[in-house]
Amino acid sequence: MSTTVTQAQLIRRMAAVVGADHVLTSAADLAVYECDGFTIEKNKPEVVVFPTTTEQIVGIVRACNELGLPFLARGAGTSLAGGCVPVGGGVMIGLARMKRILEINVRDGYAVVEPGVVNVWLTNALKPFGYHYAPDPSSQGACTLGGNVATNSGGPHTLKYGVTVNHVLGVELVLPDGRIVVTGGPCEDGPGYDLTGTIVGSEGTFGIVSKVWVRVTKNPEAYRTLLGVFDTVDQATNTISDIIGAGMVPAALEMLDNMFIGSIEAAYRLGFPLDAGALLIMEADGLEAGLQAEADSMEALALKNGAREVRKANTEAERLALWKARKGAFGTVGRLGYPSYCTQDGVVPRTKLPEIMRHIQAVSAKYGVGIANVFHAGDGNIHPVLLFDERDPVQTQKVLDASHEILDECIRLGGSVTGEHGIGVEKLDFMPKLFGPDDLAFMLRLRVAFNPDNRCSPGKLFPTAGGCAEPSATLVKPGRRAAV
Repeated sequence: MSTTVTQAQLIRRMAAVVGADHVLTSAADLAVYECDGFTIEKNKPEVVVFPTTTEQIVGIVRACNELGLPFLARGAGTSLAGGCVPVGGGVMIGLARMKRILEINVRDGYAVVEPGVVNVWLTNALKPFGYHYAPDPSSQGACTLGGNVATNSGGPHTLKYGVTVNHVLGVELVLPDGRIVVTGGPCEDGPGYDLTGTIVGSEGTFGIVSKVWVRVTKNPEAYRTLLGVFDTVDQATNTISDIIGAGMVPAALEMLDNMFIGSIEAAYRLGFPLDAGALLIMEADGLEAGLQAEADSMEALALKNGAREVRKANTEAERLALWKARKGAFGTVGRLGYPSYCTQDGVVPRTKLPEIMRHIQAVSAKYGVGIANVFHAGDGNIHPVLLFDERDPVQTQKVLDASHEILDECIRLGGSVTGEHGIGVEKLDFMPKLFGPDDLAFMLRLRVAFNPDNRCSPGKLFPTAGGCAEPSATLVKPGRRAAV
């Protein structure tokens, strides 16, 4: 039986759990939390609550269950598929104030962190020990480890080191009914089912991660970082296939097209050639012995495929400047003259990169939409950035249509519609294109096992949830009558 809850009652209930200073309710404050980096889909929560302990998360969740309201977690809001959109309204649980690094144990190779710890904070804390946290999303200066767990984030160096799931040893999870469970921990390869691996990438639909055990990685002894300059995208993508085909596994292979070359050069002044069709960042790391031979082989393959030159980062400062430019690429989009952009996240087999890039160019011409490309080329994870003005509904629809054509082509080429951003609300309609009815039914059964009432992050991942998930209770605001 549904209940009615007034805004004032909800605020009092949340303040009783976390304190009034940890609750946001004004329209201006809530507007900040109506979307994540995927700005096309928006919906305001009824309230934003900031717990600082696992026990407070439990209190919030139990209160939401008693009131019959949906709830979802949010980290820094850098996600790019609408995973943080409060589809059914309700309570947003902001984890940004749970930002402690609880333990660093380099002898056993792990750290314990709260979900609001920013990705790069952990690597900075590990520097004195000669270690780092390997998954390095381009947003690592802002994104949180809890959000990385939710979406199974990747990054430039995951070609060699793996994505988030390969570095998460265990989690503490507040289930949607308020119970606390711990899966995994500092010891590897525990018996039983890999529940930790199941939770990583579940996009918040299984519960709220309140603590994470992560693997830490010893810093490489040495690096070799190269920049290949190409006249065409095809030359750069063929180089990537040849490098992997030669049996090498570089630390990173990242590609930028001409449009991004211009915006990055305007921002960072690194001397990038503005007439180049593509730049390819190639990095090898590991023991000093043999590393130069690997770098020489990559350079030779780049030149064989038509690179006009291959530059070398001769100092650590030059290497870090190059990576700063790459990871700050999305921040330079504003220099291209568009107020809005939508970043896609398809995956294709590496050998299909030339085909998908030609398709993207054709889609850009078909819809009259500017598309800049920067992506994790080594594992075939493309990030076409579609440029538009979201205030214009015609432009917005063109971007959505163009995005769908690109993702459909990724599927046709044997790939997927997401490599690290997740499904969120953006790609719900693609799930039946990737999976059959039986597969989707089993995935739903798994979600129901964790989240039987679908109150935790409703409307995500599956089209059957879609935007149709409604809270079982009606929040009554001043001046608004409750639905009958």
